[in-house]
Amino acid sequence: MSRMVGTVSRGIRAPIIREGDDLKQIVVESVLEAAAQEGFAFHDRDVVAMTEAIVARAQGNYATVDDIAADVRQKLGGETVGVIFPILSRNRFAICLRGIAMGAKKVVLMLSYPSDEVGNHLVDWDSLDEKGIDPYRDVLTLEKYRELFGYQKHRFTGVDYVDYYAELIRGCGAEVEILFANDAREILKHTKNVIHCDIHTRARTSRILKAAGGERIFGLDELMTAPVDGSGYNEQYGLLGSNKATEDKVKLFPRDCQPLVDAIQAELQEKTGKHIEVMVYGDGAFKDPIGKIWELADPVVSPAYTAGLVGTPNELKLKYLADNDFASLSGEALKEAISGEIRKKDGSLVGQMVSEGTTPRRLTDLIGSLCDLTSGSGDKGTPIVFIQGYFDNYTAE
Repeated sequence: MSRMVGTVSRGIRAPIIREGDDLKQIVVESVLEAAAQEGFAFHDRDVVAMTEAIVARAQGNYATVDDIAADVRQKLGGETVGVIFPILSRNRFAICLRGIAMGAKKVVLMLSYPSDEVGNHLVDWDSLDEKGIDPYRDVLTLEKYRELFGYQKHRFTGVDYVDYYAELIRGCGAEVEILFANDAREILKHTKNVIHCDIHTRARTSRILKAAGGERIFGLDELMTAPVDGSGYNEQYGLLGSNKATEDKVKLFPRDCQPLVDAIQAELQEKTGKHIEVMVYGDGAFKDPIGKIWELADPVVSPAYTAGLVGTPNELKLKYLADNDFASLSGEALKEAISGEIRKKDGSLVGQMVSEGTTPRRLTDLIGSLCDLTSGSGDKGTPIVFIQGYFDNYTAE
């Protein structure tokens, strides 16, 4: 009988990871123990993935608000600093903002609207239409924003982020001015020293600001790129991808992950005799259709992965074949015809009608999203994910 199960994703429990732990051994032993308990076997092209959080924790990759403040003062001068396009998040950005505010005398905070980059809304589009506001052209002061929209709270967190960020800045001893605009150049009317906090559009924003006369222009990815008084750092992503660790400290995105995934792959090969792919994953790349929040607040889904995870899927659309090429067939004849098409598919189906509707995304983004949904972000205690059958197709027995 043909195998009836395709892709399986398992959350694997692991010990609480602390700085200095041997993560390679912990990951390998956790997966092996899970296999022994649950009775599953290993196969070539299985995937073992671990959250970026446990990698950074094992590395001790942390920075305090004092570290961030020192870096901000050194890079932007310690006077008036523009902070534009931050995401609305107590976990992702609030601690970073505390450090920035501690490193400046005044913060001009410019918020994008109606939502931040990842979809957290300050106000809904219907309200903008009702008030006749064009977010692509209109610049709002705090007073005008309050007059038009009042005190808006996030639908999930119940936080008025405008008030929350303002009070946070004042609490750090800095003066604050708030405006709402979507043209990065608007900030240059207030200061030439700017930290732009957007994630996936950061290169364009930097280019626009510098071309418009900005002087000290830094993205979040350009802060904490080197140690400050022995702190953690990330030379590639800086503060991007950081999370709140304590009220005064952030966990940075992990660095130098490639040697780790390669070492885990080698150890699993030795222990199981199978060629298993390994990756580190952060946020998945998907969007909530109700809250409109795009999950990807990390700079990338996966900062490191083994070579077998390079590329995109190369798949036929089974329902296209069933409804078109083999519309007259059914039962075993249909199965054999489709299986034959799968076996003879060439190395790339890009542009061919039989692949229309398949997912044209990188494997690491797809698998990382599956891992993020499997492990969750709460108390499941499964920071390791083991995936089987992802690279199988209809012909696999």
